[in-house]
Amino acid sequence: MDLHSSVKTADKKETDAPVCVGKEEDIKQSQRITASVHDREVVIFYYKGKFYAMDRRCYHAGGPLHLGEIEDINGQPCIICPWHKYKITLATGEGLYQAIIPTEASATPKWRSKGIKQRTHKVTVDNGSVYVTLSDLSVSCDSDYYADKHKKTVQVLK
Repeated sequence: MDLHSSVKTADKKETDAPVCVGKEEDIKQSQRITASVHDREVVIFYYKGKFYAMDRRCYHAGGPLHLGEIEDINGQPCIICPWHKYKITLATGEGLYQAIIPTEASATPKWRSKGIKQRTHKVTVDNGSVYVTLSDLSVSCDSDYYADKHKKTVQVLK
């Protein structure tokens, strides 16, 4: 904390701390919730027996991922952004697209990865409560732009 200011600045240790986002049974029943974790808006999904967490806004144009549908694509559960239908793996945050390789005999499109585009976060369950720990924010990710743009700000009254 800066002694000359009444605003507490977050240090790395604080953003590493897990935050309780809800009760396990409630999230299992609703299958998705949104939460603020250290001022970062995240969406937590429960899909086929597993919990996943990622930034709430899509890396492409800031679409609301909590409103998207989940589909299994190429053996991986993916959230489909409701705005532009971008496909993002729940486990790793990879952006997926279909492409053909003209030099191959078959012109059948295959799923390819754009790399990690959406920041994912660690989810743990302890004693019936679900916790989210933010991933390493010092490593840049495409979804950071919209996460910062839509960050909940706390107004300081003087």
